[in-house]
Amino acid sequence: MRNFLIVTQHPIERVIRVLVGIAILSIVFIGPKTPWGWIGILPILTGASGLCPLYTLLGISTCPKKAAP
Repeated sequence: MRNFLIVTQHPIERVIRVLVGIAILSIVFIGPKTPWGWIGILPILTGASGLCPLYTLLGISTCPKKAAP
């Protein structure tokens, strides 16, 4: 549980997640206007925070390794 709030996403991946989330969310207002577009909030939140709960559970991290002091 201690490692749950560690950033697990590379900065480029975070930007891509936010952009994809905005694109998915836009279908609520533009296009087919379906409520399924609200799912776009999830990639926006995970991209903005850098935390992906699924990555944490699976032990995955796309962050670059930090140099040891």
